[in-house]
Amino acid sequence: MSASNSTPSEKKHVRIDVSSDTVCPWCCVGKRNLDKAIAASKDKYDFEIIWHPFQLTPDAPKEGVDKREFYRSKFGSQSESMAARMSEIFKSVGLEYSLAGLTGNTIDSHRLIYFSRQQGLDKQHDLVEELNIGYFTQGKFIGDHKFLVESAAKVGIEGAEEFLKDPNNGLKEFFNVFPNSD
Repeated sequence: MSASNSTPSEKKHVRIDVSSDTVCPWCCVGKRNLDKAIAASKDKYDFEIIWHPFQLTPDAPKEGVDKREFYRSKFGSQSESMAARMSEIFKSVGLEYSLAGLTGNTIDSHRLIYFSRQQGLDKQHDLVEELNIGYFTQGKFIGDHKFLVESAAKVGIEGAEEFLKDPNNGLKEFFNVFPNSD
């Protein structure tokens, strides 16, 4: 049998491209559900998951603002009921949703996710999970380089601190995704 022929026992390759923001709660929930689907299907398929940047609020400040205040200013009187609903949804995927801490611009987290891809798609996928856990359940600030570097180290990514020190690293790739961004 030649290498180009396939047998019924061979796994099929599935590539999944995910556009996501690291402060999007629905993206976090979606990742958790994707992970469940992959676990249930891994005997039949080999998955290749590639994470791409998307910014919900590209003009968010780099220095960060209180999450609760930000959501109140963005969603008004609906912010409390939205937070309660997100808590319920997060519980359904095994997480405790928290509005503690700061939120802000996500470009540095996206630069790091891009960098992690160079060390393997599994590490990139694991990094997204670490960032989600820290930001959504532990009140970590997505723009804090210390948090970003610690998250990278937890999943075995080397060189994250050095990469993030130069604010130009990964920007070209980021802006290739968002060609009209300033």
